[in-house]
Amino acid sequence: MARAIAVGVDGSPESLAAADWAAREATLRGLPVRIVHAWLWQPLDVPVVQDREALTQSANAVVREAETHVAARYPDLSVSAEVVPDTAVAALLGADEQAEMLVLGSRGHGALVGFMLGSYGQQVIAAATRPVVSVRAQAGDAGEPEGAEIVVGQQGGAEYSDTVLGFAFEAAAVRGATVRAVRAWSLPPVFAYSPGSMRLADEAGGLEPFEKKALEQALAPWRERFPDVPVIEHVEIGSAGQVLLSAASRARLLVVGRRVRRSPVGTRIGSVAHAALHHATCPVAVVPHD
Repeated sequence: MARAIAVGVDGSPESLAAADWAAREATLRGLPVRIVHAWLWQPLDVPVVQDREALTQSANAVVREAETHVAARYPDLSVSAEVVPDTAVAALLGADEQAEMLVLGSRGHGALVGFMLGSYGQQVIAAATRPVVSVRAQAGDAGEPEGAEIVVGQQGGAEYSDTVLGFAFEAAAVRGATVRAVRAWSLPPVFAYSPGSMRLADEAGGLEPFEKKALEQALAPWRERFPDVPVIEHVEIGSAGQVLLSAASRARLLVVGRRVRRSPVGTRIGSVAHAALHHATCPVAVVPHD
């Protein structure tokens, strides 16, 4: 059975934009969509009147609104929707484990919102085992213009970026889009280079040719696997976050990696992913990798 594309909703414009993006992505990939809303009855310890039935109906209404919204735009799409009786983080991570990817709404130029208030969104992204896509409200209604680019950040050796590059190439292939692979580099302190790395850089003709060769080698197997996907190799000196954001200023999707944390403690997602999530104007896919 094909994995669904899961999307978390809370009734906000951002979450409806996320549902719309997830539905369009599912249509492109021939996958179903699973709409999830987290709601857990937790009576307060303070003397405030709580109408459990009304709150339950409100939670169900959130799901129905998203389902109706998606069904109206994509009548042939297979859609399921449910209220998950759990905390937000647990519900989203549970949906992520069973999905091809998880889609969340984002306010833009700030923290993730909705039932991902506070650090919820970052907790989910930091612990997710599948790619998590953050969608802004204005991005949900955007089409896929001709000449669209999927921008992906590449760093380290090929073995560290295969999962990230694979996601980008698959996204480009279903859209008929171009992959712009970006590798940013800077001049670190001399002591940061080992004799081995300096020898390789010398053999490549300098640091910039060395970085270009590293990107070329990382892309080689994906060019072979997706021969119809145009590729632009982009190597630029500068901060990785700034270079990526500049390259993605007109992208349809920005794909960044996140190293898998072996410890469940903390919500660190890496400085590049953090910058992309808070400042990119297009949807951002954060892909976990070893």
